[in-house]
Amino acid sequence: MKSGRRPGPVLGPRLGRPFGWLWAAYGTSALGTWLAFGAFPLIAIRVLDAGPAEVAALSSVGAAAGAAVAVPLGPWVEFRRKRPVLIGMDLARCAALLTIPVAFAFGVLTFPQLLLVSVVVAAADITFRAASGAYLKTLLPAEDLLVANARFESTAWTTTIVGPPLGGAAIGFLGPVATVLADAVSYLLSALGIRAMGGREARPELRRAARMRPGDLLDGWRYILSEPALRPLFFNTALFNGLVMAAEPLLAVLMLGRFGFAPWQYGLAFAAPALAGLAGARLARPLVTRYGQHRVLVASGVLRALWPVGLAFLGPGTKGLLLVMGVEAGLIFCCGVFNPVYATYRLERTAPDRVARTLSAWTVTSKSSAALLTAVWGVLGGLLGPRTAIGLAGVLVLTTPLLLPRRTAAPLSAPARRRTVPDHRPPGRG
Repeated sequence: MKSGRRPGPVLGPRLGRPFGWLWAAYGTSALGTWLAFGAFPLIAIRVLDAGPAEVAALSSVGAAAGAAVAVPLGPWVEFRRKRPVLIGMDLARCAALLTIPVAFAFGVLTFPQLLLVSVVVAAADITFRAASGAYLKTLLPAEDLLVANARFESTAWTTTIVGPPLGGAAIGFLGPVATVLADAVSYLLSALGIRAMGGREARPELRRAARMRPGDLLDGWRYILSEPALRPLFFNTALFNGLVMAAEPLLAVLMLGRFGFAPWQYGLAFAAPALAGLAGARLARPLVTRYGQHRVLVASGVLRALWPVGLAFLGPGTKGLLLVMGVEAGLIFCCGVFNPVYATYRLERTAPDRVARTLSAWTVTSKSSAALLTAVWGVLGGLLGPRTAIGLAGVLVLTTPLLLPRRTAAPLSAPARRRTVPDHRPPGRG
C-alpha cells in the first residue's frame, strides 16, 4: 500500500476524494435503476395496452439496438477525456428518461417513444461502462483496483436488495411513471457527483486520424482475441451470462404459471439471495490476498457454474421456493466473489490505450449474446418444455469453466499512470 493511505475501520483502504465521488455517483444511479425496475413493461401494458410481443421488444430489441448504436462509441471514447464522457452519458440517460413523464403528462406517450428511450439508455449505459473502466484505471494505482471493484460490486448488490421493494411500493402508490422520473433524477445526481470529483484529467496522448475508419469499429474485438490473457475469459463470461439470462424467463413461466407462486414469492426468491452477493463481494479482496488472484478467479468461476442446473428440479410449494432461493444464493455468492476479481484481472491485462474499446466490445458482446440466447431458449422452452430447457441451459453452464484462463498471466507493465491532480481553476474551465 502506498504511503499516506490509511486503512478505514471497516471498508479497507481509503481511495481518496475523487473515487469517493465516483462511488457515490455509481450508487445513486444504480439505486435509481433498481427503483424503476420493471417500470417500462408496466407502462407499456397499463398505459399503452401493449401486447406480449411489444413488451418483449422493449427488452430484446431495445437492448440489441442499443448495443449496435454503442459499437462506434467505443473507439470514439478511447481518444477523449473520460470524465466529460461519463457526465455526458449520465445527462443523455436523464434527458431520454425525462421525456416519458413529460409525454405522459401531456397525453402523447407512445410505444415507439418507449422503444427509442430504451435504445438510447442501453447505448449510453454501454458507453458509460467503457469510459468508467478506462477512467478508473487512470484514477487509482493497480493495487487499489480490486478494492474499488469490490466496492462497486457490494453497492450493486445492496441496491439490488433495497431498490425493487422501494420501487414496487412507489409504483403501487404513484404509478410506474414516477419511478422513471426517479431514475432520471438519479442520473442527474450521478453527473453532478462526477463533476464534483475535481481534478484535471490529462488528454490521452494517442495519435488519431481525423476520421474514424470502418475497420476501427472492430478494434476492441481484435485486441481481445489477440490477447491470450483475455480471450478465454471473454468467451467464458459471454456464454455464462447468456445462458443464465436465457433461463430466467422460463423460470418465471414455471413459478408464476405452472406452480402458482404469488408475485411476492417470485420477487422474494431473487431479492433475498442478493444478500449472498454482498457477502461474496466483501470476501473477494481477503480471498485474493490469501490465495492469489488467478486461483480465486478460477475457483469462483468453477463454483458459480455448478448451481444453475439445480433449477431444473423446481417444484411447487415451500420446498420449491426454498430450492430457488438456495440455488440463487449459491450462484450469487460465487458471482459476488468472481465479478470484482474478473473486472480487476481484465483491467490489469488491458493496455491503457485500449481499455475503452475493449470494455465496449466486451459489453456489446455480452448483451447481444444474452439477447440471442434468450430468444433461442424461448423457442426451446416451447418445444421441449420450460423445465427441460432450463436443465439444458444448466448443463451447458457446467462447460463454461473450460473457458477460464488456465495459466496466471502477469499484469501489463505499463508506464506510471498519471494521477488526477487538483484543479484550482473555476468550474467549467477545462
